[in-house]
Amino acid sequence: MAGFTRIAATGGRAAAVVICVVDDPDEPHALLIRRAYRGMNSGQWAFPGGKIEPGERAVAAGLREVREEIGLDLAESDVVGVLDDFVTDSGFVMTPFIAVTAAPARLDPNPDEVDSVHDVTLERLVGDDLPGWTTTPAGVRLLNMPLRERMRIHAPTGAILYQFREVALLGRHTRVRDLQQPEFTRE
Repeated sequence: MAGFTRIAATGGRAAAVVICVVDDPDEPHALLIRRAYRGMNSGQWAFPGGKIEPGERAVAAGLREVREEIGLDLAESDVVGVLDDFVTDSGFVMTPFIAVTAAPARLDPNPDEVDSVHDVTLERLVGDDLPGWTTTPAGVRLLNMPLRERMRIHAPTGAILYQFREVALLGRHTRVRDLQQPEFTRE
């Protein structure tokens, strides 16, 4: 992430997410969750994260949400970077942090918030077939990250994942703030 200067956004409801990278010597990977099938963003792919409480720093909120959602206890010293804020169509300003933890990651997912936790290898994230793009009948170009069978990630999570791939893994200074979200992510 050398030389990368993040872009912050203002307005909207502040939220923080954390891209948790597990430094497994055999197969380093990032953790993605599938949200519980109830409430906001039911069944959607996401990073652990959520709303920033009044008076709470964004990084503290992100780490708190990681603990609450997947039971992984990270310290601020585990945070190695921060990407551009992403403004969602539902009015959130998401600040994405990157944190690294040693393997094995001891997880205890909260079933009230998380249906399942999934590993995505860093090798997969830099695959030549990524990113993927589709066009809606209305002509809107949408990013999608086809990571495996039945795991296709769209913006906003897909946008953050794409920027993580480009900036942290490939050393490119790619921006994602203008990427469109599919209709279903607004639920």
